[in-house]
This record gives sequence, C-alpha cells and structure tokens, in this order.
Amino acid sequence: MTAVDEAGTALSVRNTSQVINDTVKQFRAQVPECIASGLVDMSTGMLLAVDTLDDHPGEVLDLIAAATFDLFQGRNVTMIEEIFKARYGVLDDRHYFQEFLAQSDSYVHVFLRSTNQDIVGVVVARKTANTGMILTQARLVMKQLDAGLS
Repeated sequence: MTAVDEAGTALSVRNTSQVINDTVKQFRAQVPECIASGLVDMSTGMLLAVDTLDDHPGEVLDLIAAATFDLFQGRNVTMIEEIFKARYGVLDDRHYFQEFLAQSDSYVHVFLRSTNQDIVGVVVARKTANTGMILTQARLVMKQLDAGLS
C-alpha cells in the first residue's frame, strides 16, 4: 500500500504488523550485543513479535511475555504505582513505571514501555556490552516504534 505526499511522490505506508516486526529486528541490529528482542502486548500479555539469535521453545517465549506482564502490571507493582501516583499527585492514567533493567550473570535485560502504554519492548544483550549504550540504543528504537505507530 502506498500514499502520495503533497508533491505527488509515492510514500510507503507500513501496517502495524510491519512496524512491530521491523522494531524487533531494529533492536537486534542497533542494540550492542543484543541476542534477543521482543514486543509484548500488555493488554493481552501476549508476545507480538520476537527476534533471537537462537531458536527458543515456545514455552520459554511465553514465560518471557508473562514475566514482562507481571513486571509492569502485576498486583504488587500496580499497587506501588497507585501509591506513588497518589503521593506525587500524578493524575493521568499513564503508568508510573516506564523502564526496568535487570542483570543476570551473563545478560542485561531491558524492558521499556512504549508511549502506547500497552506495548513493552524487551531486549536481552550480553553483559559485556556497555549498559548505557544498550539503554540509549533501545530507547532510540522505541522512539522509532512510537513514531511508526502514530
């Protein structure tokens, strides 16, 4: 599908599925030492797309989606968000927590909420990569996702 701008030049229009698939590929291409990336739909808890170095069993990927959902919208996290929002006078419906970073012995796991509060990006990179660069590049890719979805 194409659109035409004011000058009559054909513009490529990507559908949501293409934007999502392109985003997980961009995570893998742009985030240093990225070994896996995905997008989780927080309204359903389902993994929308994934791109990994290795093939992982479906049940592992489902667990990542479920863990991401719990991390951002589990009962205790939601309760903490409500307390913080009340304490600091936040009146909008936007979630309080927007990013999480977790480090294991070998990997850095980054979880980033999109401006569309129902989408969370998940990036896993080797711990040998610079954590600041992992965060910076992952945030840039999320900005591209937000632009593509608007």
